Amino acid sequence: MADNRRMSDPMPYLTSDLPGTGGRIRERVEDFVVEEIPLYEPAGVGDHLYVTIQKAGISTHDAIGRLARALRFPAGRVGYAGMKDARAVARQTFSFAGLSPEDVARVSVPGVMILEARRHKNKLRVGHLRGNRFLIRIRHVAPGSDRAAEAVLETLARRGVPNIYGAQRFGSKGDSWLVGRHILRRDWDAAVDVLLGRPGEKEKDERLREARHRYEAGDIEGAYELMPRSFTAERRVLEILLREGTPEQAMRRIPKSVYRILVSSYQSWLFNRLVRDRFPDLGRLEKGDLAFLHDRGAVFLVEDPAAEQSRADALEVSPSAPLFGTKTTLAEGEPGRRERELLAEEDLDLEDFRLPGFRFTGERRPIRVPLGDARVRPEGDDVILVGFSLPRGSYATTVLREIMKN
Repeated sequence: MADNRRMSDPMPYLTSDLPGTGGRIRERVEDFVVEEIPLYEPAGVGDHLYVTIQKAGISTHDAIGRLARALRFPAGRVGYAGMKDARAVARQTFSFAGLSPEDVARVSVPGVMILEARRHKNKLRVGHLRGNRFLIRIRHVAPGSDRAAEAVLETLARRGVPNIYGAQRFGSKGDSWLVGRHILRRDWDAAVDVLLGRPGEKEKDERLREARHRYEAGDIEGAYELMPRSFTAERRVLEILLREGTPEQAMRRIPKSVYRILVSSYQSWLFNRLVRDRFPDLGRLEKGDLAFLHDRGAVFLVEDPAAEQSRADALEVSPSAPLFGTKTTLAEGEPGRRERELLAEEDLDLEDFRLPGFRFTGERRPIRVPLGDARVRPEGDDVILVGFSLPRGSYATTVLREIMKN
């Protein structure tokens, strides 16, 4: 069984032979621009109104709430294709059943600019998205960084982008995956200990750090008093522990969305482990692979790698790895052996992903993705502007990680 205190090994760089630019991102909201690439265009007719907006400095849920209030429409019935960063300028589309373009034209919403409203026949749902375009400003870079960034992007365009999950997937302490692991093992004491204790090096809030120290010292009341109100799950667990509830009762009372995020974080951590095992040849097919068709999102069993390799070289297909779940299909051959070996190492069975009130079905996910529209433009001596597009479900941070290497 893996050591509970051990984090995942550092993920290597696919472009380790190329220098990084260094620098910083997101110093200003306008430094990070993301725009949805729709899966389909509105037909112009139908009972649903697709409203394309631009938001800045607010979350997707916040934008939905503000629009819904202005339109007197239930926020829970608003359709959307995906979440977008709060600390960014983001263009995305929402759908509203039964509204007209005239209804939208009459409202003014702080922080939200309405760009377009067109009718369509169905509600917009999560995943109705081809991908995202990014335009990101990197500040305080070294001289000549535009050329360094171009070299990295050229390599990624040719070899594909590692489809890993970045640090933001693993919480402010980097160990939300570990809470998810304990949840699946039904080790509720350990889950609570990781959620509430173990102050993180990157957590700068002194009250938060002291709250974690108080918990580890056994001072539940002191931890509750100091825990910031924005940490709703942690405060809920502490509240139930103060009422002499059990760790299991406490963990089962946290918001369902947080519960799902914690288990998903563990799924992501396991996926990253399998991707790391394939570095640096992420495009090399092996017998038994379930290869991912990038144009259709389907997988097929690779029986003759030599016959299929030319398609992988052209980035038409890629090896895949599982987000483990109750319905996950495992690969065969050597790739399948690695997947089953990781499950055994983690003392896991696929049925462990079936929890009361939850069922994590899992899926296959490509271990690399195509990079599109790559470009770099210098803006003065120490600023560059980087643009690119990625398929849905992939993260701009994976590209920035390769470019910046810091």
